Amino acid sequence: MPRVDGLLLVDKPAGITSHDVVARVRRAQRTRRVGHAGTLDPFATGLLVCAVGQATRLLPYVLGEPKVYRARIAFGTATDTDDRTGEVIAQGTAPDWSRLPAAIASLTGRLQQVPPAFSAKHVDGERAYARARRGEAVTLPPVSIEVFAWREHERGADWIDVEITCSGGTYVRALARDLGLALGTVAHCAELRRIASGPLSVVNAVPFDALAPGAMLPVRSPLEAMPHLARQAVTEAQVADLRLGRTVPADTDGPWAALVQTDDDRIVAIAERLERVGGAIWQPRVVLPLAEADA
Repeated sequence: MPRVDGLLLVDKPAGITSHDVVARVRRAQRTRRVGHAGTLDPFATGLLVCAVGQATRLLPYVLGEPKVYRARIAFGTATDTDDRTGEVIAQGTAPDWSRLPAAIASLTGRLQQVPPAFSAKHVDGERAYARARRGEAVTLPPVSIEVFAWREHERGADWIDVEITCSGGTYVRALARDLGLALGTVAHCAELRRIASGPLSVVNAVPFDALAPGAMLPVRSPLEAMPHLARQAVTEAQVADLRLGRTVPADTDGPWAALVQTDDDRIVAIAERLERVGGAIWQPRVVLPLAEADA
């Protein structure tokens, strides 16, 4: 089966890791060159953006924000992981719903968020979750995040379903924890589903069970995830120059550009704009070869 370089959108089920998805994609696409743009917790479901083949080199240029999640936040119980998989560490009362508007406002905008102790953050060269699993006390410094919007979908006596639009690096389970405290109780994230990452939607994702060896999967152009980059078509002669690391004239605006072949919009290079006396040029920073040699 000919291998296709590009992006594969996968709807990850609960109970497996993002690495499990990558391993399945490797078998399905018959290549070891597979990566992903943004980890999902094992208990979470939804969109995992995988890059196949040479597209893995384009992951730093994939627009991965904002992230959009659907979450159920359960009140009255706190866990050590801030989600439903952890051990119960505290119990509280029902939430004071009258405080919800102020609580949501306090958790919107640019925030300093303390990540969960069970997270992939490094502590002295070791993952925080490894220390937490050994029973060690883990206190992580706050990190800068941004929450753009909350939208309530449904509410019960001790739970709420919300849609959260946020920056990359945001822990939704930490938002659940902090929302509980803001409503005078404790809480954890009971369900979590990523529905969008930048311009990419879970609506276009394939189910995990479809990742069978030899399956014909809908690998998408990386250009779909690069609306923030300028786009310029290049001639055959310019393609040859780019593959030798040479510059080409910049005929479009923007600090960065995806330089594409005129016949099929295939990405040849990601280039940075440089200003020169004779006019602006594109300096290639990532150049894709004509064909991939399997690693």
